Amino acid sequence: MSRTPGPVTLRAGSVADLDAVSIVMREAFDARFGEAWTPAQCLGMLSLPGVWLTLAEQDEGIAGFALSRAVMDEGELLLIATRPAAQGRGVGGMLLRSVIDDARRRTLSRLHLEVRAGNAAVELYKREGFAKVGERPRYYRGRAGEAFDAHSYARTIP
Repeated sequence: MSRTPGPVTLRAGSVADLDAVSIVMREAFDARFGEAWTPAQCLGMLSLPGVWLTLAEQDEGIAGFALSRAVMDEGELLLIATRPAAQGRGVGGMLLRSVIDDARRRTLSRLHLEVRAGNAAVELYKREGFAKVGERPRYYRGRAGEAFDAHSYARTIP
C-alpha cells in the first residue's frame, strides 16, 4: 500500500546540509548533461556573501533545494532540484516562490536564472513570471562532449 507524502516544510540550509544536497542532485539531474555541482563547488558558493540555500523537507528528509545569490540589487537562482519521488507534487514551485520571496525581502529588483534548452523546468519558471531574455548557443557541455544551448530567464521583483 502506498503512503501519501506528508507536508513540505521549507527552511534555511547550511554547509551541514551539503551531503543531502549532493544526494538530491545525483537523483534529480540526468548525468548525461553534467549539470550537478560537486560538493566543493557548493561549499565554495555558500562561503560567498549574499548566497543562501533553501531546503524543502518532507517526511523527515530533504525533498529538494534551491541555491541562490544576491549581488548588488539583483539575484540569481543558481540551482534548484527536487528528488524524483517529490517531482510533480509542487515542491519545486514552493522552492521557487520562496526564492522570489527571499529576493523581495532582500529588496532585489530582478531575479535571473539560466537553464539548459529543453529542460522541463522552463514551464515552472514561466508560470512564476520569468521570461526568456537571452540565449547562449552550445554553452553547456554534456558528459560525452555534446553541446547544449543555455537560455537565460529573468523576472522583476515587485
